[in-house]
Amino acid sequence: MLDQCHNIEPKIPGQIRSVMNVQEAVAKAALVDHAALAKAQEAGDVLGANAVLMDAYATDVRPLLAELRGELGLDPDPMAAYARSGYAGKIAAERVSGTAAGWG
Repeated sequence: MLDQCHNIEPKIPGQIRSVMNVQEAVAKAALVDHAALAKAQEAGDVLGANAVLMDAYATDVRPLLAELRGELGLDPDPMAAYARSGYAGKIAAERVSGTAAGWG
Protein backbone atom coordinates (compact mmCIF):
# COMPACT_ATOMS: atom_id res chain seq x y z
CA MET A 1 0.00 0.00 0.00
CA LEU A 2 1.27 3.43 -0.89
CA ASP A 3 0.48 6.22 1.53
CA GLN A 4 -0.37 9.38 -0.31
CA CYS A 5 -0.55 12.97 0.82
CA HIS A 6 -3.58 13.58 -1.38
CA ASN A 7 -4.42 16.91 0.23
CA ILE A 8 -1.05 18.40 -0.68
CA GLU A 9 0.07 16.90 -3.98
CA PRO A 10 -1.81 16.00 -7.15
CA LYS A 11 -3.03 12.40 -6.91
CA ILE A 12 -1.69 10.87 -10.14
CA PRO A 13 1.79 12.46 -10.09
CA GLY A 14 1.97 11.53 -6.40
CA GLN A 15 1.23 7.90 -7.23
CA ILE A 16 3.79 7.93 -10.04
CA ARG A 17 6.42 9.37 -7.69
CA SER A 18 5.59 6.77 -5.02
CA VAL A 19 5.93 3.92 -7.52
CA MET A 20 9.25 5.32 -8.70
CA ASN A 21 10.43 5.52 -5.07
CA VAL A 22 9.50 1.87 -4.53
CA GLN A 23 11.31 0.89 -7.73
CA GLU A 24 14.43 2.70 -6.53
CA ALA A 25 14.27 1.01 -3.13
CA VAL A 26 13.88 -2.44 -4.69
CA ALA A 27 16.77 -1.80 -7.09
CA LYS A 28 18.99 -0.69 -4.21
CA ALA A 29 18.02 -3.75 -2.18
CA ALA A 30 19.04 -5.92 -5.13
CA LEU A 31 22.49 -4.30 -5.05
CA VAL A 32 23.26 -5.38 -1.48
CA ASP A 33 26.34 -7.58 -1.41
CA HIS A 34 24.77 -10.41 0.57
CA ALA A 35 28.01 -12.36 0.95
CA ALA A 36 29.79 -9.34 2.44
CA LEU A 37 26.80 -8.60 4.64
CA ALA A 38 26.70 -12.17 5.96
CA LYS A 39 30.44 -12.10 6.62
CA ALA A 40 30.15 -8.87 8.60
CA GLN A 41 27.14 -10.20 10.52
CA GLU A 42 28.91 -13.46 11.39
CA ALA A 43 31.91 -11.48 12.64
CA GLY A 44 29.67 -9.23 14.72
CA ASP A 45 30.94 -6.27 12.68
CA VAL A 46 28.01 -3.89 13.00
CA LEU A 47 29.79 -1.03 11.26
CA GLY A 48 30.92 -3.29 8.43
CA ALA A 49 27.38 -4.59 7.92
CA ASN A 50 26.09 -1.03 7.95
CA ALA A 51 28.69 -0.03 5.36
CA VAL A 52 27.55 -2.84 3.04
CA LEU A 53 23.94 -1.67 3.29
CA MET A 54 24.87 2.00 2.94
CA ASP A 55 26.93 1.27 -0.18
CA ALA A 56 23.83 -0.12 -1.85
CA TYR A 57 21.62 2.65 -0.48
CA ALA A 58 23.99 5.38 -1.72
CA THR A 59 24.02 4.02 -5.27
CA ASP A 60 22.12 6.16 -7.77
CA VAL A 61 19.93 3.60 -9.53
CA ARG A 62 17.89 6.13 -11.51
CA PRO A 63 19.92 5.78 -14.74
CA LEU A 64 19.62 1.98 -14.54
CA LEU A 65 15.85 2.20 -14.02
CA ALA A 66 15.49 4.67 -16.90
CA GLU A 67 17.43 2.28 -19.14
CA LEU A 68 15.28 -0.65 -18.05
CA ARG A 69 12.08 1.29 -18.73
CA GLY A 70 13.37 2.12 -22.20
CA GLU A 71 14.19 -1.53 -22.88
CA LEU A 72 10.63 -2.41 -21.86
CA GLY A 73 9.24 0.10 -24.34
CA LEU A 74 8.26 2.55 -21.63
CA ASP A 75 9.20 6.17 -21.27
CA PRO A 76 12.44 6.37 -19.27
CA ASP A 77 10.99 9.28 -17.26
CA PRO A 78 7.45 8.50 -16.08
CA MET A 79 6.90 11.95 -14.53
CA ALA A 80 7.86 13.73 -17.75
CA ALA A 81 5.74 11.30 -19.77
CA TYR A 82 2.73 12.08 -17.62
CA ALA A 83 3.32 15.83 -17.95
CA ARG A 84 3.63 15.53 -21.74
CA SER A 85 0.50 13.40 -21.99
CA GLY A 86 -1.79 16.30 -21.15
CA TYR A 87 -3.95 13.92 -19.14
CA ALA A 88 -4.11 16.21 -16.10
CA GLY A 89 -5.54 19.02 -18.21
CA LYS A 90 -7.95 16.67 -19.94
CA ILE A 91 -9.48 15.34 -16.76
CA ALA A 92 -9.62 18.82 -15.22
CA ALA A 93 -11.50 20.10 -18.28
CA GLU A 94 -13.93 17.19 -18.06
CA ARG A 95 -14.75 18.12 -14.47
CA VAL A 96 -15.77 21.68 -15.38
CA SER A 97 -19.57 21.92 -15.19
CA GLY A 98 -19.68 18.18 -14.62
CA THR A 99 -21.85 16.32 -12.19
CA ALA A 100 -20.39 15.97 -8.74
CA ALA A 101 -19.82 12.46 -7.54
CA GLY A 102 -22.03 11.34 -4.72
CA TRP A 103 -24.90 9.16 -3.59
CA GLY A 104 -27.68 11.34 -4.94
